[in-house]
Amino acid sequence: MSQSLAFLLIGLATLVGFYDLWAFVSVFRSDRSVNSKALWSLLIALVPVIGVLIWAVAGPRAATARPRG
Repeated sequence: MSQSLAFLLIGLATLVGFYDLWAFVSVFRSDRSVNSKALWSLLIALVPVIGVLIWAVAGPRAATARPRG
């Protein structure tokens, strides 16, 4: 394995690690049930890249807009 490929893989692994950490923190700060948090955490831990992508799309809820007036 070349040195540049090793650096690339280390960088990608670090990036995935940071996204996993964000997802875990986001899951536990959400107001979902304990069972739901456990399932999301399990999904993120077992399938890190796909789990984070699914959580980013389906997990966190956007802040609701306040009515103007």
